[in-house]
Amino acid sequence: MSESINVEVAYALPEKQIIRAVNVDAGTTIGAAIVQSGIMMDFPDLELELETAKVGIFGKASTMTTVLSDGDRVEIYRPLIADPKEVRRKRAAEGKKMKKGG
Repeated sequence: MSESINVEVAYALPEKQIIRAVNVDAGTTIGAAIVQSGIMMDFPDLELELETAKVGIFGKASTMTTVLSDGDRVEIYRPLIADPKEVRRKRAAEGKKMKKGG
C-alpha cells in the first residue's frame, strides 16, 4: 500500500477562484496532481494552456515534474497581460509619479 499525502491545487480567474484539496500518492508530481484534482473541469480553457502554464508551490516557481510534499499548495499561474517593467518605464517616461510598490 502506497503512502498518501494531502495537497491543494489552486487556480483563479478574476471572476472565479478554486482551491481544491486532493489526496495523492507520495511521489506525485505537480502535473499529475493538477490532473487528479479535476480542476480542468471547472476551467475548460486551462486544459489548452496546461502544457505552457507556469506553476508553483506556495508562490515559488516550480515545474510540472516537481515532486510534491504533504501540505503543498500547487498554484497554476495565468500569463501576464502586461509586462510590469514596461508599464513602469512608460509611466516614468510620461512623468507620472509612482505609488509605493509600483
